[in-house]
Amino acid sequence: MLKSPIFSPPGVVALKGEKWLVFSAWPYVNAIPHLGNLIGSILSADIAARFLRMKGARVVFASGSDQHGTPIEVEAIKRGVDPKRLADEMHGVVKSLFDKWRISFDIYTKTDNQTHIKFVIDFYRKVYDNGYVFSDVIQVLYCPNDRIYLPDRFVEGTCPYCSYPKARGDQCDNCGRLLDPLQLIEPRCVLCGSKPEVRETRHWFLDLLKLADRIKEYVEGNPNLPDNARNMSLQMLKEGLRPRSLTRDNKWGIPAPFPGAEGKTIYVWMEAVLGYISAVKDYFEERGEPDKWKEFWLDPSTKSVYFIGKDNIPFHVIIFPALLLASGKGYVLPWTVASTEYLLFEGDKFSKSRGIGIWIDEALELLPVDYWRFALVWMRPEVRDSNFSWKGLQEAVNSQLNDAVGNLVHRALTLVKRKFDYVIPEPNGLRKRDEDVLSVAWSKVDEAEKNMLEFRFKKALSSILEIAAEGNAYLNEMRPWEEPVGEAAKTLFTACSLIKTLAITLAPVIPDSSQRMWEMLGYGGSVANAGWDEAKKPVTPGLRIKEPTPLFRKISDEELAAIQSKLSEIRRGKLSKIEGA
Repeated sequence: MLKSPIFSPPGVVALKGEKWLVFSAWPYVNAIPHLGNLIGSILSADIAARFLRMKGARVVFASGSDQHGTPIEVEAIKRGVDPKRLADEMHGVVKSLFDKWRISFDIYTKTDNQTHIKFVIDFYRKVYDNGYVFSDVIQVLYCPNDRIYLPDRFVEGTCPYCSYPKARGDQCDNCGRLLDPLQLIEPRCVLCGSKPEVRETRHWFLDLLKLADRIKEYVEGNPNLPDNARNMSLQMLKEGLRPRSLTRDNKWGIPAPFPGAEGKTIYVWMEAVLGYISAVKDYFEERGEPDKWKEFWLDPSTKSVYFIGKDNIPFHVIIFPALLLASGKGYVLPWTVASTEYLLFEGDKFSKSRGIGIWIDEALELLPVDYWRFALVWMRPEVRDSNFSWKGLQEAVNSQLNDAVGNLVHRALTLVKRKFDYVIPEPNGLRKRDEDVLSVAWSKVDEAEKNMLEFRFKKALSSILEIAAEGNAYLNEMRPWEEPVGEAAKTLFTACSLIKTLAITLAPVIPDSSQRMWEMLGYGGSVANAGWDEAKKPVTPGLRIKEPTPLFRKISDEELAAIQSKLSEIRRGKLSKIEGA
């Protein structure tokens, strides 16, 4: 039986000392991620990891670059370079961008890593020995000109569903249908353009049918799965699970360890998911604690959460748990899979080829990182597809970040400077109105905490922003600039307590700006180290504030137009580099 005490609904609880594994989907390094990729996995995972640390949990936040597979191999062949060199180069680029986005990984590794490679080989030997792998002869496309078998992306042709002439062997970018290379009309080798022929070859498969009952029990018995993940998975189980291919004829990949599989590599999707385990192993090995990863992965009380887009649900709710069960090692199954819907761009899907969307390197050249982090959480597609728009970005920054949060901070601290010479006053008792304001704010902290634990970050942010709105309304009502000193002391002490609450609760979302708030209040050290529960405690009277400076600025219509124009210039610059290469 798969029943476990950890499969209980989340709530507002003390997390101190709990073990959590936080993962984001591994970015494939054939391209730089776009904003939809970021909020769908990496940024959302970062917010969760930051929050859980602030609650006192023992967190390992891990991910890495998915480096193997056909897209990298095809691109490397086209450029005339070694796939490893290209993959390592892109890994470095993507890793540096995540650093700039303030993604707080404990480890960001890569699949072309000896720890990962050895782990995958050992893992699949065990799965094979346990009787969950079989081989079969199948038909595939073969290029007689290049003398190679052609896995999915080595083939292009016309889509049989929409007649798009540049469909890939695994998927049509035009209609989105998943494909098999043999389905393509007039297929052609992407390397030489010649027509391939059909040949037979042997491949190895994971026998999912043997695991179907245990997977069903896991899905039905885990109340933490979101509706989209549960419903999609149960539908797949109802339709019947089919064997999944474990091997490919690629050269760029991890050698398949099965008897008779010489020359085959493990299919990239089937080895990248094992990076969730190998990355934690690698993390503790780097720390000189080579066996400590087992304290997380083999402890039934450990809670693991995976931040992914909804297109990755089958691999994380069906296939990955099946692999864990097939290993027989007792690895903890996913506590939940936080699967977002799609973030659209001005109503369309992100598309590099059509120039639709914003990529994470481009965004950093346009606005400060906290503006993007805030806006993406504000628009996060939690229960349905949501839409990124330029006007939406402007509204999030202007009306929420600047007018609500920034305005409260600047008004209150400027008044502390003027009326109390930079020192947060001692209130000498609070009035009922002051206590009511703090009570409302701290109830919003509880709301935000509950939503954070359910990984509903957009809802959590809405609750936090209500604190800022309440604070601004309170200042307007009390008018501390007109109050006698004794009364103004109570008002500004209360307002500064709200700023402290905002600095702490916003720290997972906008870490740099929250740190500035914290320091302007006169606190030292990191706001993240203060702990989430400190958000419901008043500010320390007697602190000497720093010179109040605006935290944010509005984006005018003229600046918004200039930002869009600058994005076009960035794109033209990229194109010139490619053409000149």
